[in-house]
Amino acid sequence: MTSMVSGLRSRAVGLVSRRFTLSMLPDRILWPLHREALDPIPRMAEFREQRPVSRMPLPFGMRAWLVTGYEPVRQVLGSVDGYSNDFGKFAGRVGIKVAQDPGGLGFADPPVHTRLRKVLTPEFTMRRLARLQPRIDAIVAGRLDAMASAGGTADLWHDFALPIPALTICELLGVPYADRDHFQKLSTARFDLAEGGGAALGAIGDALSYIGGLVDEQRRSPGDGLLGSLIRTHGDEIDDRELAGLADGVLTGGLETSASMLALGALVLMTNPRMADQMRAGEGVDQIVEELLRYLTVVQVAFPRVAIKDVRVGDADIRAGDVVMCSLSGANRDDLIGPDPDAIDPSRAPNRSHMAFGYGLHRCIGAELARMELRTAYPALVRRFPELAPAVPPAELRFRRASIVFGLESLPVTLG
Repeated sequence: MTSMVSGLRSRAVGLVSRRFTLSMLPDRILWPLHREALDPIPRMAEFREQRPVSRMPLPFGMRAWLVTGYEPVRQVLGSVDGYSNDFGKFAGRVGIKVAQDPGGLGFADPPVHTRLRKVLTPEFTMRRLARLQPRIDAIVAGRLDAMASAGGTADLWHDFALPIPALTICELLGVPYADRDHFQKLSTARFDLAEGGGAALGAIGDALSYIGGLVDEQRRSPGDGLLGSLIRTHGDEIDDRELAGLADGVLTGGLETSASMLALGALVLMTNPRMADQMRAGEGVDQIVEELLRYLTVVQVAFPRVAIKDVRVGDADIRAGDVVMCSLSGANRDDLIGPDPDAIDPSRAPNRSHMAFGYGLHRCIGAELARMELRTAYPALVRRFPELAPAVPPAELRFRRASIVFGLESLPVTLG
């Protein structure tokens, strides 16, 4: 157990190092992560129309490509043998030093990825996830009650958007009820660099250590959550480190992304009374959620791939060893999606499926869980607070400037 926790802490170092490396890159590299309010900057449309597969100016002579068009993004993400997601290969190409790769599905190639996804997929079917619906209902209702009792104003990010996926993930993983507040704080703090790298590193290390301890406990006495189910069904096929990596992937992949969607989607509803009325009446909820997912695309880029052979994408010749980054926000604003893709229109009949959850081998395995949270939370919010409105002018909203997961720093609202 001690060696496992030590290994998990070394992973935390790598995770923080990766974030610091990203934050230090210049704007000429980070521009695909910039937005004007909720929209990708105009430069994204220019690249998609004129250079949908274009060279990116990475330092040290590294060859990298940005893919922005719907079809070339689909081609790259849909490839099963042209690219590697192995974190070690990517880290080596961009000069990141880590003691150990982060593990989990997102950083694995077949056959490891195939084996782990086969183990995890049955836990994320709609039939299996249905057991969580009563708890999601209760979590949402509890947050609405807490906001109502606190007065006429709230921070929708901290009081509503963040706790719902955090507590849902606790329920999914089987985190003991007494530990849930602690787990939520750890989950939140790992993404916050406001207090400096040491605080974020400590939070990540604490969270990973906690997950390691949880795996150890579940090995001895499997519970009803995800870890217990995996141990009962596949206990001899998957080791503790892989289990911890999968659990950490559920945490990192399902917390900040869903929280950002909840906050940004609520902002759209507050500024679109007709759509809010439809949601309040329960009309076309699924369509509205899908259009919000496409329009907002909170995960702006797919995890970078490394080409493992020479490939041609569009008019570009990509060499083995080149780094390829696919813009999901760019692809989801392509005309191939449907008419006027820069407008939000829940009634649109899309020409192609959106890529908010990615595509292909590494499409988000928790997509249905995220949809459950959104379909529950949005209608409940606008019904409980029909006069909900931003408490500050649009210009004072603080959006993340260059983050792979786009979102708000806070969302002050008046409840009415």
